[in-house]
Amino acid sequence: MFKSPELPDCFYHNHPALISPSIPTPNHSLYLSNLDDQKFLRFSIKYLYLFKKSVSSDILKYSLSKVLADYYPLAGRLRTSKEEDQKLEIDCNGEGAVFAEAFMDITAEQFLEISRKPNRSWRKLLYRVEAQSFLDIPPLVVQVTNLRCGGMILSTGVNHCVCDGIGTSQFLQAWAHITTKPNHDLPVTPFHFRYVLKPRNPPHVTFTHPSYVRHDDTELQPSVGLNHYLQSQPLVPISLTFTASHILHLKRQCIPSLKCTTFETLAAHTWQCWVRSLDLQSSLNVKLLFSVNVRKKLIPEMPPGYYGNGFVLGCAQTYVKDLISSNLHHGIKLVQHAKSCLNDDYVRSMIDLLEDKTVKTDLSASFVISQWSKLGLEDLEFGEGKPLHMGSLTSDIYCLFLPVIGDTEAVTVLVSLPESAAVKFEYYMKEDFWDKEANGNGYHLEENGFI
Repeated sequence: MFKSPELPDCFYHNHPALISPSIPTPNHSLYLSNLDDQKFLRFSIKYLYLFKKSVSSDILKYSLSKVLADYYPLAGRLRTSKEEDQKLEIDCNGEGAVFAEAFMDITAEQFLEISRKPNRSWRKLLYRVEAQSFLDIPPLVVQVTNLRCGGMILSTGVNHCVCDGIGTSQFLQAWAHITTKPNHDLPVTPFHFRYVLKPRNPPHVTFTHPSYVRHDDTELQPSVGLNHYLQSQPLVPISLTFTASHILHLKRQCIPSLKCTTFETLAAHTWQCWVRSLDLQSSLNVKLLFSVNVRKKLIPEMPPGYYGNGFVLGCAQTYVKDLISSNLHHGIKLVQHAKSCLNDDYVRSMIDLLEDKTVKTDLSASFVISQWSKLGLEDLEFGEGKPLHMGSLTSDIYCLFLPVIGDTEAVTVLVSLPESAAVKFEYYMKEDFWDKEANGNGYHLEENGFI
């Protein structure tokens, strides 16, 4: 049930090009905040877009060069800070972003048929930069893959230390805007300087921060084996689309006693199903870590267009026995409480905590959710129509909430699990809806979005 067809190989007619900003840009070292410079974020955010009709590579290169004049850190290179050997910075040298062109012998319709969930062969759709370390990979890598039918797949890899999901969406929308309206100003001007998130001197940690743990403490954690287990197993991706009807059904389990958002509801449901599927010890403390935008939570608010990581991880936690034996109401309340803590004082305390380089994100028994479904990623328009499909190029143990093309109220949940757990996870995610159908209420899974 989990096997996915392999994509054919890509054919590269030329070596990838380096696309530099169209005009000279500031040449300096760009400070990265403690939110940017977390080891947890030392990877690239990889998006995939499928378009029915291709856009000329020359046009895309030209507009990319123009947009990099404003988003110039993406044309620079990451390096270790000269002042602190455990801290990164961006050398804004204008060296350029990687732009690869390829051809794949497949049609857009054929790709749509197999696009329900990623598989490892999708990695062919983003040029692999040969590098000795993470720092040697340019912050922005782009591949345009032309298809047999005249369509194209656009894949991008954006270094997470440079920006978050809001930043990647802001950049992609700016690139599309310049492609279609080359003589217009950008809708949002990026603000690159991260000093608004500098730690206090001296650091002043005034809260406990359960989403983090010190290196020295990990050996004391009985749960550390769970993360190692998940990382060491062959993983299979699970992709489930929840329509507005599904989400409303989940919310009704908590009404009228609890008002809740779509994210809170779906996050609690997915977390609970993940824990159930792994058959964890009932006494284990499990965490849900989820991204929360804090751009408007700080005092004063962060500048418009702030271009860096402007999110922190909210942390809900409870014991396995309490999570799996309670109804959805319990998990939602935990998520809401975690969100309510994230005010200016709490975030400043978190930034100060991260001055201690022995502190790292606690992934030992944590389920991590990243919210991509409300970033406008699905609306990208380069002049030949909106995408037929938008999603992640890869899937791993971190869960993504993805937008659904053509349905702003729907959310696709994407996560990878070991095969034995994946079977159970998919069952638990759908279980409540099967029960409803069995009770004769006319709730049919295929017609209501589960794929």
